[in-house]
Amino acid sequence: MPDLRVDVAVVGGGIVGVATAMAVTARSRVSLAIVEKEPRLAAHQTGNNSGVIHSGLYYKPGSLKARNCTAGREALLRFCETRGIAAERCGKVVVATGTDQLAGLEELRRRGEANGLAGLRRLGPEEIREIEPHAAGIAGLFVPQTGIVDYVRVTEAYADEVRAAGGDVWLSAPVRRIARDGGGMVLETGKGAVRCRFLINCAGLHSDRVARMAGVEPGVRIVPFRGEYYTLVPGRRGLVRNLIYPVPDPEFPFLGVHFTRMIDGGVEAGPNAVLAFKREGYSRWSFSPRDALATAAFPGFWRMAGSYWGMGLGEYWRSFNRRAFVAALRRLMPEISSRDLEPGGAGVRAQALDRAGKLLDDFRIVETENQVHVLNAPSPAATASISIGETIAETACRAFSIG
Repeated sequence: MPDLRVDVAVVGGGIVGVATAMAVTARSRVSLAIVEKEPRLAAHQTGNNSGVIHSGLYYKPGSLKARNCTAGREALLRFCETRGIAAERCGKVVVATGTDQLAGLEELRRRGEANGLAGLRRLGPEEIREIEPHAAGIAGLFVPQTGIVDYVRVTEAYADEVRAAGGDVWLSAPVRRIARDGGGMVLETGKGAVRCRFLINCAGLHSDRVARMAGVEPGVRIVPFRGEYYTLVPGRRGLVRNLIYPVPDPEFPFLGVHFTRMIDGGVEAGPNAVLAFKREGYSRWSFSPRDALATAAFPGFWRMAGSYWGMGLGEYWRSFNRRAFVAALRRLMPEISSRDLEPGGAGVRAQALDRAGKLLDDFRIVETENQVHVLNAPSPAATASISIGETIAETACRAFSIG
């Protein structure tokens, strides 16, 4: 296959990469290609989540997460409406199951209002049951802005916009090497060479490796965490009307197990959050010597492990012990039983970790002369994809002096 020559190469065909490509082609008359290693778009993080449209409740006011979630949520819903993609603003209930969670529930309300959420409503036990009849708690918070959608369909629709603007989408093209070529770069892929003037790295689980291939030391290591789900059997899906979440533990960077009605009518329960030994490891037994060694060799990993080892053991216990998983779910819904559940899917989160052992909470975007690297794009990246894509595109166009 002949070389592909473009002004801008976007590495990564997940929702953030494709949204970024869409934003670049909308603001600048440049040639562009999305370079994706899988035979389809949205194959990893984007295609293995529950499809929640996040409200912006959890994020520190003023952070990139908070700003992009609020703007991105509304932009996403407008996009889905104009493209005929099913999306629903159904709302969710956050449930406090003990008095020790009441302060956390109030902090969520405060953050939500600071992030512009209107209509938040504090709930008593009876009011919780009016919204979710099978949930139980001593207090709750109703969040009307939360919704559900199919992010694979959204990503494919973004790609249609890129193609309509003249962009290319190269699938089955894993980047194996990046070399300098005068003032530009050559991306050697499994499909052929892509010659570009500028590079935008949105490679998700492999973003730190792509940065190093391009000669940039990212300062972080991607550490994969697997989230495992059960689904409610069809006859018990009525236990959940929409979404039921716990009050998150402020000492732990994940939300905890919850119930999510999906846009196709199914209901997921979970996930837990366990360290994965393979960046694309979707089963308990997935193992990559390269990935495991990369994690173990990073000094920040051991500092992080020293802080979270107890919680990590609990997550592994729930991974291998179904009764423990059900017990966690029963804190939110006492009548749930093992018979109501069947094994579901799993997703792997690309979590950036710094050398001090800190799990990065916000988006991390690093720019150089002719490169932009997105090194951490955690939830709510899918919700915020249009907004964060525009932010990355603006950063890139300024750094590249295009547009």
